[in-house]
Amino acid sequence: MGGMSWIHWVIVIGVVALLFGGRGKLSSIMGDAAKGIRAFKDGLKDDDKAADAAKPLPRDLAEKDEAKS
Repeated sequence: MGGMSWIHWVIVIGVVALLFGGRGKLSSIMGDAAKGIRAFKDGLKDDDKAADAAKPLPRDLAEKDEAKS
């Protein structure tokens, strides 16, 4: 019960191979994650800009626009 069976060793070896495998697999995985986070943040910024554009005009500016029309 306290020892590791062959299945556990296969899982451990698989994780080690994924993390320390050739040609920087871990760095490429983290780079992809960073790109995803950056894209998510940029998407949130775009939503903020869209929300700012949809705000109603202040009352005095709205009255000036009506007077011009």
